[in-house]
Amino acid sequence: MAETTPPLTLSPFLRRTRTRIRNISAVRSIRSMDERHHPTRVVVCGGGVIGVCTAYFLSKSGAAVTLVEKSSVACAASGKAGGFLALDWCDGGPLSSLAHASFNLHRSLAEELDGARSYGYRPLTTLSLTVAESKTPPSSGSGPSGGSTLPPWVDGPARSPRPIGTPETTAQVHPQLFTRALISKAVESYGVEVVIGRVEGVGVSEQGRVESVVLEGGRVIESDAVVLALGPWCGKFELLSSRFRVYGLKAHSIVLEPKEPEAITPHALFLSYYPSHGGKPIDPEVYPRPTGEVYVCGMSAVAEVPDDPEQIVGNPELIQVLKRVASNVSSHLREGEALVKAEQACFLPCTDDDVPIIGEVPGIKGCYVATGHSCWGILNGPATGAAMAELVLDGRATIVDLTRFSPARFVGRERE
Repeated sequence: MAETTPPLTLSPFLRRTRTRIRNISAVRSIRSMDERHHPTRVVVCGGGVIGVCTAYFLSKSGAAVTLVEKSSVACAASGKAGGFLALDWCDGGPLSSLAHASFNLHRSLAEELDGARSYGYRPLTTLSLTVAESKTPPSSGSGPSGGSTLPPWVDGPARSPRPIGTPETTAQVHPQLFTRALISKAVESYGVEVVIGRVEGVGVSEQGRVESVVLEGGRVIESDAVVLALGPWCGKFELLSSRFRVYGLKAHSIVLEPKEPEAITPHALFLSYYPSHGGKPIDPEVYPRPTGEVYVCGMSAVAEVPDDPEQIVGNPELIQVLKRVASNVSSHLREGEALVKAEQACFLPCTDDDVPIIGEVPGIKGCYVATGHSCWGILNGPATGAAMAELVLDGRATIVDLTRFSPARFVGRERE
């Protein structure tokens, strides 16, 4: 039986956040006429989920925002990720407060932007299970060995099912639709300007303060602040790469369209998958979407990030593994029963200490960075964007304590 979406109600945390935003707006409204006519000019570099969320919350708070993206909004990982959201999976680590705040902001944004309809936001049940690959894919009607815990469409050789998330603690969005819905709202309602171009550098005054952003071809965009949200491409930006390392983890995925999408219930699957040839298990993930698609991902490894996100292609052998995974999980996902809509790969931005880098770049006033979210970028985009907006406009973030994420932690061990 399909899960139903619980009513989206504001938590006490979000009510306090909204009250604070209203209070901040009230304070800004009594600033001088001169200040009101000259809002803070911020250039956000990067059109992925982190950059778009930052642009959204900055512009909603009154800043004049220009978003610069080399290719197109959500063209890389933010368009090819799974879109899985978890409230408490980061508990006990440095991401805990960020994840909690962001999970709740996702729910609030879904209310505001009609996320259930516009970008596939929905709570869902999440299961862990073991699948031993069979050389003969399941036939329609063959039952799973896991009993009634498994949804009927999971009819392959699955066993040991275990609930690891409920509709109160796990949810999903279609990441590309989410990111583009947010930038559309920011453009239409808050005046964000989107510029397609390659960022060549950041102009800094003799006093060490940001003055502008310089694009390929010579265009200069004057600014009071810049936010570098370039994902794994931060590692190719000299201003940042000289201070810390950001590298790319190449992850593969396929998108399937079953002939009977109504049979696929909202259950996210995290697998321990044992290949038929033996060896160590792999850990692919399966996310049905309310659009009728089923997203299957996994098979990741560190790789060189290309200059152009449009140049990223998947490894055919790894794509074939994901197709075998799908066909062994469900007869609805095997060849002939499902159309392969996409075979793709993307790069997840990672740091050496596995902690995102969010904050002002030491030594350059008004220059900020937000990157390194690895596989949790879609989840943590909203809270990162909201915190960055507070940091840029108010000098400190209150929605999340950013101390642990500060790029200042790398000072004293700059890269050569």
